Amino acid sequence: MATLVWFRADLRTVDNTALALACAGDEPVVGVFLIAGDQWRRHDWATVKVDLVLRTLGELSRRLRELNIALLVRRADRFDDAPGVLVEVAREQGCTRLFFNREYEVNERRRDEAVIGAFEEAGLEALGFDDQTVMAPGSVLTKELRPYTVFTPFKKAWIAAARERGGVLPKKAPAVRARMVGAPEPVPEHVAGFTGLVRPDLWSGGEEHARDRLKKFVRGRIASYKQDRDTPGINGTSVLSPYLAIGAISPRQCLKAALEANEGRYDEGNAGCVQWISELVWREFYKHLIAAFPRLCMGRAFKPETEKLRWREDDEGFAAWCEGRTGVPIVDAAMRQLVQTGWMHNRLRMITAMYLTKDLFIDWRRGERFFMQNLVDGDLAQNNGGWQWSASTGTDAAPYFRIFNPVSQSRACDPEGKFIRRFVPELARLDDDAIHEPWRLPPMARRGIDYPEQPVVDHAEARKRVLDEFKRIGGRKA
Repeated sequence: MATLVWFRADLRTVDNTALALACAGDEPVVGVFLIAGDQWRRHDWATVKVDLVLRTLGELSRRLRELNIALLVRRADRFDDAPGVLVEVAREQGCTRLFFNREYEVNERRRDEAVIGAFEEAGLEALGFDDQTVMAPGSVLTKELRPYTVFTPFKKAWIAAARERGGVLPKKAPAVRARMVGAPEPVPEHVAGFTGLVRPDLWSGGEEHARDRLKKFVRGRIASYKQDRDTPGINGTSVLSPYLAIGAISPRQCLKAALEANEGRYDEGNAGCVQWISELVWREFYKHLIAAFPRLCMGRAFKPETEKLRWREDDEGFAAWCEGRTGVPIVDAAMRQLVQTGWMHNRLRMITAMYLTKDLFIDWRRGERFFMQNLVDGDLAQNNGGWQWSASTGTDAAPYFRIFNPVSQSRACDPEGKFIRRFVPELARLDDDAIHEPWRLPPMARRGIDYPEQPVVDHAEARKRVLDEFKRIGGRKA
């Protein structure tokens, strides 16, 4: 008899709860991964993310082989196909149990429930474990046993719960098994239907690379993270989000490294460590929210009243935003970074999201989808949380009357225009002042510059439109 481990967004051997528990006994262990191409397309997975998943899966297969665990790779194009495929694999390999780590999006939860039911019907056992977060969704609640919907009190309760639990102890990789059941199967180099950007030069695959990124960040840049994190022109962040999104590294590993660098302290000590720990808690917050409020996975606003907003239908404006030609350099540079690299600096995600939802007043759902279709770190909880925050439709949202001025943001986060020059090279010869507002230059100074003469929308007019519309649906200043 053997145990089957179903890998999903947990492509690692170190600190993998389902794998560690499956390997706790002496029986053989078999791994399986399901290629769900059709479902991934329906969920707007970016080609650059699929490519990273496949390369990381290849590394995982090699590491598992060293542990005498074969990784099987099978197709289950739709989530509905998963129960039948997994039961077939279990019978084929002589496995009586299936272990997996839970996912919290609504379709994924329904799939997992169907898998458990199919295994029970087949006389087999399927067990799910919490692994995607440090604190399991549903474990951090208010005194009334309700989920938190505001970040600051959630963070306080989360830290208190983490301390009470006695810290963070990631699990080591399992020991080598006595024998291997089955034979490792080849990982495909691509999935049908996914064409477009791939950047293996930027996004190396595998858990070893992810751990190396974490080590370098903690040993070097984490101390200055608080002061550098909002400056996209420098390498001031961890850039670990792609590896957290696919599970090549766990949040526990990240938190443990940060705590060790900060002498075990969560909310005091080195400002950079404290800030980065806070960002890890933000990630947890959004994961807890999608588990508690399934409508967030269904294209619904967290604040129901904001469904009454009359978003503008502006396909030309949306195309200009997608293509990085709005005429606002910081917005255009950020959008070009996204489509060229598959990633965008977090401060710029806020700037571009607020520009789409407040300046252009285009439905946040269109931007959320475009990001998912292009992000190497696409994650529904984080992407949805960020977009609804910017659109003032979500939990803990910025009040609607807080509207980023993109020029002020540009001058604050890219004062010398280094980032803009990198991704909008047609403006490279402008000085540090003019590069933020090229439309203010006299015609002679703009000669030869192939860039929009004016932004697609006037910020002052757009701001008034947003305020009027939110007031119409009953918005009040907080």
